[in-house]
Amino acid sequence: MTNLNIKIENLIQENADDFLIAKEIKYEIKSYLESLNDIFNTTQGKIFFLKHTKKIDGFIKIIYKYLLRKHFGNYIPFSNSIPITLIAIGSYGREQLCVYSDIDILLLYKEVPGYNIKALMQEFMTIAWDSGLQLGSRVHEVDDIEKEVRDDITIKTSILESRMIYGSNTLWLDFTYKLQNIRKYKQKEFILEKLEEHKNRLTKYPLNMQANIKDGYGGLRESNMLYWVANVTFGVNNTRQLIGTHFTEEEYKAYRIALEYIFRVRNALHLLAKKKLDSINFDILPDLASKLGYIHSPRHTKERQCMSKLFASLHTIHNFSANIVKKISRKYLFDVKNISTLRKSRIYKNLYVCDNKVYTSYSRKSINLFDLLLELNKLPKNIKSFDNSYTYFARNTIVPNQNKQKIKQKIKHLLEKENLFPFLRLFYNANLFVKVFPFTKKIMNQPQFDGYHIHPVDIHTINSLKHLVNIKDKFVLNIFNHLSKEDKSLLNILTFFHDTGKGRNKEHSLVGELIYKKSGLDIGISKENIDIGIKVIRQHNHMSYVATTQDIFSQKVILAFTALIGTKRNLDILYCLTYADINSVGKSIYNNSHSILLKDLYLNCLDAFLNTSLLKESARRIKKENAIKNNIKFKNLTKSMQKNILNIKSTQVFLIYKASNIIDIAVQSENVKKIDYKIKNEKNLIIQIIRVIPLNLGYLLGKLSFLNVSAMHIFKLYNEKKYFEIIFSENIQNNDINFIEEIIKNSFDMTKEFNFKKPIILKENILLDLNHSEELIQIQINAKDQKGLFGYVATILDKYNIEIRSAKINSKNTKHSKNIRINDLILIEKNGNFIKYKDKILDDLSTS
Repeated sequence: MTNLNIKIENLIQENADDFLIAKEIKYEIKSYLESLNDIFNTTQGKIFFLKHTKKIDGFIKIIYKYLLRKHFGNYIPFSNSIPITLIAIGSYGREQLCVYSDIDILLLYKEVPGYNIKALMQEFMTIAWDSGLQLGSRVHEVDDIEKEVRDDITIKTSILESRMIYGSNTLWLDFTYKLQNIRKYKQKEFILEKLEEHKNRLTKYPLNMQANIKDGYGGLRESNMLYWVANVTFGVNNTRQLIGTHFTEEEYKAYRIALEYIFRVRNALHLLAKKKLDSINFDILPDLASKLGYIHSPRHTKERQCMSKLFASLHTIHNFSANIVKKISRKYLFDVKNISTLRKSRIYKNLYVCDNKVYTSYSRKSINLFDLLLELNKLPKNIKSFDNSYTYFARNTIVPNQNKQKIKQKIKHLLEKENLFPFLRLFYNANLFVKVFPFTKKIMNQPQFDGYHIHPVDIHTINSLKHLVNIKDKFVLNIFNHLSKEDKSLLNILTFFHDTGKGRNKEHSLVGELIYKKSGLDIGISKENIDIGIKVIRQHNHMSYVATTQDIFSQKVILAFTALIGTKRNLDILYCLTYADINSVGKSIYNNSHSILLKDLYLNCLDAFLNTSLLKESARRIKKENAIKNNIKFKNLTKSMQKNILNIKSTQVFLIYKASNIIDIAVQSENVKKIDYKIKNEKNLIIQIIRVIPLNLGYLLGKLSFLNVSAMHIFKLYNEKKYFEIIFSENIQNNDINFIEEIIKNSFDMTKEFNFKKPIILKENILLDLNHSEELIQIQINAKDQKGLFGYVATILDKYNIEIRSAKINSKNTKHSKNIRINDLILIEKNGNFIKYKDKILDDLSTS
């Protein structure tokens, strides 16, 4: 800074204007910012914040002193004599200023005759901005500030962390006195509003694989929230002052270590991105891990180590902050009207259950693990959640070095609860998860980089159990409700164990079944339920895989799947587990298309378990034809129409659709002379076409390649009519339907061509099953998702006069969200053309 002061003094002597002064300061700031990466290599976390904050203080002081020098020349009065004080507020005030964060300052002044104060402050802001300092400023007259900010929660929050940078000490002392009045003004209203604001923020930014370390779960705002509540309530300037009264030295130390890591991560993110960035995306993660000093180890990549430490830190900050904030703010939440309710909800001393939520006293003495488990097992079965007061109490549980047999028995009883979710979440939030369930150590804070799961493994596991108590799919709910009490308990246990094998180098489902077997035997689960659990955990991903990637109307596929599952009981448990597992992956993963596929697979397997002979396509067609004959709509049709329905050429239509749907399709097609189509645009877009004249399928799919196709069915009906159903994974805006209609109409012009860019498909990733069924050949294509890929495939098959009977499109993210792969399953009619031109078709489809 000395050199900069000398340069500015020289410029003043040369009568340089403000712009040249600002330019010189801007150059110094730029040089400083360019040196921050080197500084970060030796100084990180809180120390980096402090040094950076002091450096910015220095630039602000230089600008202010230059203005004083400009206006007063050699007669500059003492700073205390000029009624201006520069005050840092917000993150700048608490000395946690990140590199590209806003620099929030308060220009405090007193209107004194003889000083041109406002003009001086305006000049200050102009030069600061011209110098490249992104100031977020507030200007207040000291006599008015108390009235102006006390009712504005945003301003009040920011000035709670005020810090003097430079200026009049007299003015600063006057301000600190008024700040105490502001702090005490409407404390309850302030705290309640901050609690609601904080709740909404956590709802908006929950913990996920791309965590927001500022506003999200366990982020800096949670730490700030603790300070704000403590400052307004007790007047403390550092949360450390509450050690011994609200938390222990050990608890505070763990919290500060976690916070220090978040500081390091945030500084690194800003330096890498060269802009404000508070969410960790997969693109920046490799560089972030390297910048923080991680290297690959034999067991874990640097990215995994980095994220695991991050999740652990966020979890520590969240639990510490949430518990202490609730402990401090409970006096504001207290309502004397609730005393009678509390008395009625008392289970016994210091234990209350109100609206299915468990409460206790913050002053309650800790107990040992056996007594805690005993208490939890005695709670009513309809418990939905635990208050922070009980979480705080549970955190202090005395845990033995090893779980003795009597403790294991209580763990078994707890796991057998039909509603296991709130109890596991309690253990998780109370930092008891690994202590009670040592086999979960590997999944704790374990990131998942498949681009598919949005949560680390531990959160995903607990959320899976949450979805079992809130099943929204009516068909799945009906199956769940018909499970016995024993099977509901077993389902909870298997859902808890299904991903415990993750975090190792082997296939996690195989490791998971071994962990379940060992742990289950250890706590006394019956041999029968151990055997069921081994099968279900081993296959817990398989049901979704079969439903989305294979022909679930194929006898061969169904027989193979049911052989793995074993019994209908196992199938019911697996179906419910699959539902919970998929729903906990992320929003919209379990969509309408997914639910239909799983339901169809379940029903087909159910037929297999009830009567194996029904699996034969001909037998299943006969069964569906009988259902059609008994349908009242069918009976009301003409004899010729009834004959047409029963003579539909495609057996697949009888395997896939309900009797009533088949009747509706056939009736709709009766009056079709050339084409007819329907567009449904509800949860997802569905196009249904009945045609007599040829359809240019490749052109149609090419023009619609901006949408993702999830499934397609093509059936021969009767009288040379053909039915097409194309199901997309999303819907469209209603005002785009006319555009879709125009594409459909143009698709009956066989001269039209869509200029496909040949997709990249490796020949070894094209799998053929020439004996899929008596009528069908199966083609399976595994490739990187590319625009127009399926339309290109349809064009090639049409070139050789090969008709597509049905198709299933499944896409999945792998490792990074940008790397999406598709797994297309296409059933085509057996005819001489495919066998004759097989090699040419494969050459046309592939790029190698």
